[in-house]
Amino acid sequence: MRNMIFALLGLAVLAACGVDGEPVQPTLNAGVGVGNSGIHVGGAVGLHKGPVSVFLGF
Repeated sequence: MRNMIFALLGLAVLAACGVDGEPVQPTLNAGVGVGNSGIHVGGAVGLHKGPVSVFLGF
């Protein structure tokens, strides 16, 4: 499982730097929520090229 995560991150970096053509600009989604249980911070970083999307949530 760990190797798969590193492989996906490696592919994302290669696509982002443009080694296979035009560089792909990464996307960033972030949010902050406030509720009865406290504050929640979350987000995602991803790449989208053609029919393939890779996102890493945090």
